[in-house]
Amino acid sequence: MTEFRHTVTAEEAGRPVKDLIRQHFTFSSRLLTKLKYQNLVFLNGQPMPGWVPAAPGDEILVKMPTETSDFEPEDIPIDVVFEDRDILVLNKQPWVAVHPTKGKPNHTIANGLMKKMQEDSASGTGEPYKIRFVNRLDMNTSGLMIVAKSGFAQEEIIRQMRKNQVIKKYIAVVTGEIPEEEGTIDLPLGRPFPDEVERWVLPVEKGGQPSVTHFRVLERFHGYTLVELQLETGRTHQIRIHLSYIGYPIVGDHLYCHGDPFEYRRLHNIPGYVHEERVSPYIDRQALHARFLSFYHPVTKDRLQFEAPLPEDIKNLIRTLKQL
Repeated sequence: MTEFRHTVTAEEAGRPVKDLIRQHFTFSSRLLTKLKYQNLVFLNGQPMPGWVPAAPGDEILVKMPTETSDFEPEDIPIDVVFEDRDILVLNKQPWVAVHPTKGKPNHTIANGLMKKMQEDSASGTGEPYKIRFVNRLDMNTSGLMIVAKSGFAQEEIIRQMRKNQVIKKYIAVVTGEIPEEEGTIDLPLGRPFPDEVERWVLPVEKGGQPSVTHFRVLERFHGYTLVELQLETGRTHQIRIHLSYIGYPIVGDHLYCHGDPFEYRRLHNIPGYVHEERVSPYIDRQALHARFLSFYHPVTKDRLQFEAPLPEDIKNLIRTLKQL
């Protein structure tokens, strides 16, 4: 696991080790507490309490806590795009949930990562870690995801997200021909009914959260549009709701293809969750793919950039639409 080092300068002589750690490393209060109680701070190779004053030339070493997850390992394919000791970037396939829930207790990306982690540990090519998903995708959305291998890595990337330093671009095929070449959808989103999975446009005063999606038209077909989307915020179902609300639902999106899902329930006398249905003759899931991802590495600070090619079902959809 990653270690952090600092050599004490003459100007820093006499200052407590814990103060120097706070100055040179962006550790959260929660992580600092773990470091203290797990004796993971070292001065010149020896475990040392944080209040000890440092001398010029002393080496401060901080080790990250050893953690692991307890998901049941399963043979779920994991398409690794990038991996080192701090993070893992994967290209998620559709039809697989990201992590277990009450309704889907297994058969998830988390279960597949657990199996991969165990195999890597047994072969000596990797170390155990706690699985932390920095960004998440809906079960039927494909594309790039970041997994942090430590709380520090997760916090660093989330901090970048708050500063809009993480660039996330998606590709979608929508129903209808968008007339503008590009634009911005700035509509707050919320959960009108706490017990339901659906979200919708909701005023801020009623609990909606600010949500911004930028779009750019890539190609138009007969009655359809291929569009690139860039998120400024990352609310649940944000792209799907925004596009549906302005009249261009994503092809194959069973939940939002009818517009407001709650109005759809009322019109069709459906009391609860709108179960999955095939809503397009050309594709059996929402045609949404997280294609591009760029952010700063949480430890090295290098700018990273990744791109995942369109999956075959969206390629086939585009080929079909071009022939209409």
